[in-house]
Amino acid sequence: MCGIAGLMLSDGAPERALAARVSAMNAALAHRGPDGEGVWTAPEAGLALAQRRLAIVDLSPTGAQPMLSASGRFAMTYNGEIYNFRELRRDLEALGIGFRGTSDSEVLIEAWDRWGAEATLDRLNGMFALAIYDRRERSLTLARDRLGIKPLLWRRSSEGVFFGSELKALLADPACPRDIDQASVATFLRHGYVPAPWTILADVRTLEPGTSLTFRAGAGDPEHRRFWSPLDAVMAGQMNPAAGSWDDLLAEGEALIGDAVERQMIADVPLGAFLSGGIDSSLVAALMQRASSGRIDTFTIGFEEKRWDESPHAEAVAGHLGTRHHTLMTSGRQALDLAVDMAAVYDEPFADSSQIPTTLLCREVRRHVTVALSGDGGDEAFGGYQRYDWGLSLARFQKRIPAFLRLAGARTFQAAPIGLVDGAARLAGLGARHAGHKAKRLAGIASAGDFVAGYRHFLSLTTDPGISPESADHRPTAYDPAATAGIVDNLVRMQAIDALSYLPDDILTKTDRASMSVGLEVRVPLLDHRIWEWSQALPATLRRRGGSGKAVLRAILARHVPPAITDRPKAGFAVPLADWLRTDLRDFAENLLSPASLKAGGVIDAGAAGRLWREHLAGRHDHGPVLWAILMLESWRAALPGMARNG
Repeated sequence: MCGIAGLMLSDGAPERALAARVSAMNAALAHRGPDGEGVWTAPEAGLALAQRRLAIVDLSPTGAQPMLSASGRFAMTYNGEIYNFRELRRDLEALGIGFRGTSDSEVLIEAWDRWGAEATLDRLNGMFALAIYDRRERSLTLARDRLGIKPLLWRRSSEGVFFGSELKALLADPACPRDIDQASVATFLRHGYVPAPWTILADVRTLEPGTSLTFRAGAGDPEHRRFWSPLDAVMAGQMNPAAGSWDDLLAEGEALIGDAVERQMIADVPLGAFLSGGIDSSLVAALMQRASSGRIDTFTIGFEEKRWDESPHAEAVAGHLGTRHHTLMTSGRQALDLAVDMAAVYDEPFADSSQIPTTLLCREVRRHVTVALSGDGGDEAFGGYQRYDWGLSLARFQKRIPAFLRLAGARTFQAAPIGLVDGAARLAGLGARHAGHKAKRLAGIASAGDFVAGYRHFLSLTTDPGISPESADHRPTAYDPAATAGIVDNLVRMQAIDALSYLPDDILTKTDRASMSVGLEVRVPLLDHRIWEWSQALPATLRRRGGSGKAVLRAILARHVPPAITDRPKAGFAVPLADWLRTDLRDFAENLLSPASLKAGGVIDAGAAGRLWREHLAGRHDHGPVLWAILMLESWRAALPGMARNG
């Protein structure tokens, strides 16, 4: 695990200039790799590769990067872990290939040398972002793992190609343009993140999961290859659904998940697991403990404020499993103090407020271990989100009510005074608080022209045209109805949409930036691509068997932990953002939301933002999520001099 950076200039450059330039990019990633750094250059090709190392497997110099293949043909810088590297090594040794050390990095580059790019990528089981230079062909290949666990950003100009693990690395190069992409702003304010392939900057792109790009000296556009897609697995599962009894499927699933967990326990440094007490993290911890010869370390973050402290649930699971459990107590004050640092930690505007407790947890866990396993991915793979129930209700509603009636009803609600809608909504049982706001939001969702548009509307932080005009934003592939048109079941369609964007661009980005900001490697065994492929062959009726999401995971976990300990409503990892903005974070917010500040930035409409802020302070609406997005955007912009609106 580490941070990587590099460049390939079209006209070449002296070695000293290349090294200085890539070293500046690499220095910006020091937090990702505190254990060492390396630079390799090829002046004749204008190439420079760099890495900041977080040593996990093979702590000796033989695991250091950038790394050359034994033949000398390939040079590599790579971030991640290859979990099947031992099997690949045995295959390569059978072909007569020798190894200097014991790292997965060396196995990766020797596999690339022997089998080539396509065959190697198809064989890998792991999380990775890599750059490999072919000295014979004078080509540079960038690639990212199947589900987007590790990040890779890049840009291309007339000068050449530049890449790095985070935007910080690209911005460390003085030639990187800083023009903000206004369409990315609109998309960010809608979703709370900028979806791949875009970034907040007009000239920088994110490499999409499961893809590779190859740049050849003197050639035009790069060669783009998608070597894996969650949609392909969905369609394959739809064509060939899983057969067998429920018990047979549970045995098969437990064996597969157990194998993924054991593979991801390989490390030459201290290792533990996040444990929230929910289904996913409890299952990972249970299978880790089963595979371990001693007590594993588990970690949860506890808050002094009991109203949002869930640590007792984790302690109950840990007590049953017999892990060495650590409850890392913190306070709301510490979380508040960290809130103002989020723009720096997350590198690019990011507005999932659970980033705050996630970052707190990672900072505390890093004091004890270097690697932690997480339960991320279970909701997307096995249908766990509560919103999937709502989505299925939406599909039934859209099927029964003609579009013109839904649109007419929505327009009536939108035009009605909020007080009148408040009263009607309360009578309809939507709850007393912000009832009118909820009713108008539901009306907008219900009036959507198709199911995918309605689901996107539901996931949006805002649909206020004054903040995020729909005509101005990017439309991610996930929300192109054609992308999921072949999926028969709406539950499966929602899972696929989330796997294409929300999972890599929100959930995995959140975990990567929080953990790597303190040099902690987080592994996600439920996102072993074999598990995704297996889960997508499960009939939708089995994914939510008995009316509960993640039915398979619940049933497997019940073999290790009594359901009475883990069966509780899904709570997420939230903070009381709405209240904080009215109280402790009010000064922070008002400084960034002042008309003078917003007008100077030229990115956010000051009038529209001011209206949201006043309504929120008065308690008329809960605009916390979109206000947080505006604050994260503005604090990021203010922290980076020279930012400009793309005109």
